[in-house]
Amino acid sequence: MSAFLSIRNLSAVVNGGARILRSVSLDVAAGDVRGLVGESGAGKSMIGKAVLGILPRAIEVVEGEIWLDGVDLLRLKPAERRRRIGATAALIPQDPLTALNPSRRIGPQITDRLVDILGWSRADAQARALDLLAEVHIPDAARVMRNYPHELSGGMRQRVLIASAFAAEPKLIVADEPTTALDVTVQKQILRLIAGMQARHGTAILFVTHDLGVVSKVCGSLSVLYAGQVIENAAVRDFFRAPAHPYSRALLAATPKYTDPTAGLNPVPEGVITAVRAEVEKAEKAWRHD
Repeated sequence: MSAFLSIRNLSAVVNGGARILRSVSLDVAAGDVRGLVGESGAGKSMIGKAVLGILPRAIEVVEGEIWLDGVDLLRLKPAERRRRIGATAALIPQDPLTALNPSRRIGPQITDRLVDILGWSRADAQARALDLLAEVHIPDAARVMRNYPHELSGGMRQRVLIASAFAAEPKLIVADEPTTALDVTVQKQILRLIAGMQARHGTAILFVTHDLGVVSKVCGSLSVLYAGQVIENAAVRDFFRAPAHPYSRALLAATPKYTDPTAGLNPVPEGVITAVRAEVEKAEKAWRHD
């Protein structure tokens, strides 16, 4: 499979100072699901936001390339970049309880993008929204289209966000920890739903998560991050069989073993953290020297 999304040597700084993304390089093949894993603050969500062009104003990309469907987004003028991203990519946000506009009904929050950005007729957009709500297993879709977000449960709202993300048949979706705010039972349902939708639509997904268990179930490849730097890129089957980097091995060993209630927790050893921090600092000094 060829890479539909290719990130090369991407670096970003906050307020013109510290780097929060450090020479990031990774690929997402057409139709693949690539996991982005690492501790909180590692830069996972920032990579997804850089791809979608929604980084906070304080954060600036200072070097690198983001190739989406054969075009380097960073070389485009802002209006053309927004148009191309809007037609090609979509986001499943992290928190379904806050991601929907509370003052608007569900229907327009799905259809407006199709009408305003992609030029669909209102009737076609309505029909598409109804079909997708049915596909994500929402009963009585016509009624839900008329509901406000507060009238739906968290799981229902996440299903709406998934339907909205797939509405325009994007070739790439950034899923930013889409199950974090949900209880465990609903998480499993949502993961199965995303996996099924991805398989049916053939969409590439950049899947941000803390959970290696999720990666093992839904991803074909993964990138491990520490302090804004990619520590390891690997196929999921290879990673779980033999992770290459000491930090990756420590993360895998730290995963709770739910099949053994007596097993203790194994935090990442301080020696591994010290070593990987030194590795990152060395790369940072080399970058600033260049």
